[in-house]
Amino acid sequence: MKLLYWLDQWLSGSPEAREQQLPHLGDDLLDDVYVRYSFIDPNKPVLFTFSPAGTNVQVADTQAGYFPWGYKLAIKQGVNVIAFQHLGRVNWFRSQNLIFFLEQLAPLVEIFPSRLGYGLSRGGFAVGAFANLLQLNQVLLFHPVSTKNSDKVPWDTRSSTELAQKFDWQGDYHDLELGSAKGYIIYDPTNNIDKKHAKRYAQLTHLRVFGMGHGTHAKYLNKFGFYKQIAADFIVHQNIDIQQFRQQTRTLRFKEDYYTKLNKANVNSSHRLELLSKAHQILIDEKEQHVKEQIAEIDVQPLIDIALKHQDEHPKDAIQLLETAQQLSPEDPLIEHKIKQLKE
Repeated sequence: MKLLYWLDQWLSGSPEAREQQLPHLGDDLLDDVYVRYSFIDPNKPVLFTFSPAGTNVQVADTQAGYFPWGYKLAIKQGVNVIAFQHLGRVNWFRSQNLIFFLEQLAPLVEIFPSRLGYGLSRGGFAVGAFANLLQLNQVLLFHPVSTKNSDKVPWDTRSSTELAQKFDWQGDYHDLELGSAKGYIIYDPTNNIDKKHAKRYAQLTHLRVFGMGHGTHAKYLNKFGFYKQIAADFIVHQNIDIQQFRQQTRTLRFKEDYYTKLNKANVNSSHRLELLSKAHQILIDEKEQHVKEQIAEIDVQPLIDIALKHQDEHPKDAIQLLETAQQLSPEDPLIEHKIKQLKE
């Protein structure tokens, strides 16, 4: 546990001595979890990231320049980072060695001005489970699993729940324990299991993205820069501009390619296709309302003025302009009157 030893020694020095020892990079192997860390500035936040499901990283893969999920993003934002990558497919960060490491680590990171957590799906579970232990101030979670304790979430009928029962879901840190952490949880409300997990994070600000699906769609949403931009803003500012977020998700949902990609990703899942169909219908309804709102805001008077100015010399062109104006403002009596007048 090289990191614990280094932090203990580092904290014993003067502020000047600490500055001279930075940056400090390294990694550790904690049973079935690989951790990589970078410390660059004691006056910057420290970010904890935990990897999501969908990977099958082995010990051999962590050699020669391997970066855990979220690590490079943190580096680009100029913050300190401790990134945890689970090894193997069925791994829920339940290792006693990992837990002991985190318990020893918690008091050693109190020196940093703020402690942040960022996780997606399985990684979101880990952030929520260890948030109070690590005294996290702010967290950003994408459709996290709150626990795999079947007594607490009997409605979580995913296959991953059955596989996860090999672990201890009664001991310490098996369920969300946010402490005083604030922050954001982002999820798709058309996914009923995700929605129920999200409700258990009552103290966080809930941001909903219809049609987002679960974590398996991350690569498709990343095509639009969705996850990365939100995470970057959170890491730098510890805040998400909710108005901008809603505009971003609205724009995302109006992209035809968005649903095309999600449907391709779920072609073998009738359940997810049904969810997407429901989300798509919501999109259609919202889009229709959005178009109505946009039309209502359009000023058609310039079109009318141009048509009236040229009605004598170019009556056909004037009629076309007025008909366009009528499409944008169908209840304007003046437009209808002038069209009839010019057609007589």
